[in-house]
Amino acid sequence: MKKNKMKELGIVEMKNFLSYDEKIEEKTNTFEKLMTIYEMAITELETKLNILQKEFKVFYNYDLIDHINTRIKQPESIVNKMKKKGYELTYKEMIENINDIAGIRVICQLKDDIFKIRNLIEKIPGIHIEKEKDYVNHPKESGYASYHMIVKVPVNLSKQTIYVKVEVQIRTLAMDFWASLEHKMKYKTDKEVNKKTSKELVNYAKIVNKMDNKMALMNEL
Repeated sequence: MKKNKMKELGIVEMKNFLSYDEKIEEKTNTFEKLMTIYEMAITELETKLNILQKEFKVFYNYDLIDHINTRIKQPESIVNKMKKKGYELTYKEMIENINDIAGIRVICQLKDDIFKIRNLIEKIPGIHIEKEKDYVNHPKESGYASYHMIVKVPVNLSKQTIYVKVEVQIRTLAMDFWASLEHKMKYKTDKEVNKKTSKELVNYAKIVNKMDNKMALMNEL
């Protein structure tokens, strides 16, 4: 859609919604407004996913989505990430470069359902996929497996519609268990994970992958 047409319809990108001259570290209600819009985007997408979850449960007697978790990145985490990446501490830099401020994690039971959910998200009216990373078929060296998407979600305000970036992670229950434990060990403690533990985590990730594959085969019987 052309920019002038978007403006005519009251549709704007998140980065054009507010003034970004102030520093993130300054205490203003601008930051609160931005976080509110991110929260609205999460609510919008979560509602759509809850509808899909209920549709498959009631109409097809199938638990496509086991559960959904949402979160807004904490201010200190946003600032630390921007400093680490070398970005200026402005709202414009934050909106353009930090894609995981608003996050939704969709947990399913079977590996094949990850891609079903991904395809259903793509079909949601108004949702635009910006980026995708398939860590399911191509896990990280650490063993981490999940499907990542950065999507733009339309937030319909009274005077205009704003497109807001939301990070979506889709993974199985087994993948989520492994990822949660790995994250806790690496980021939530002061102890550095040694090479032996890292190697064990990779081996456990492989076991999780085998289990997911076997469960998928059992489901087809």
